[in-house]
Amino acid sequence: QVQLVESGGGLVQAGGSLRLSCAASGSIFSVNHMAWYRQAPGKQRELVASIASGGSTYFADSVKGRFTISRDNAKNTVYLQMNSLKPEDSGVYYCRFVVGPSDYWGQGTQVTVSS
Repeated sequence: QVQLVESGGGLVQAGGSLRLSCAASGSIFSVNHMAWYRQAPGKQRELVASIASGGSTYFADSVKGRFTISRDNAKNTVYLQMNSLKPEDSGVYYCRFVVGPSDYWGQGTQVTVSS
């Protein structure tokens, strides 16, 4: 049974930084794709950033230049470094791992950015 556990969320003032982590437990090999999504109240879940097994990355326009994504394959962990945070970055952040045909999601971690 694979589980993803997120950590690092919290309350921060605008302009501040947070680092989210998502680690997989259980038997998991060769994670193809790791990604972070977020969902604000009343809005659809949106893709924030992703990183492929080869290291190529994607960022939503709204976070380009402020967020970075990285992965540690040995630890089956993905990180999201969030700088220059804005109130509109607030929401529940979810990580997602794609392993072959399987799709795993974390339980979510709350990020609140105060103005």
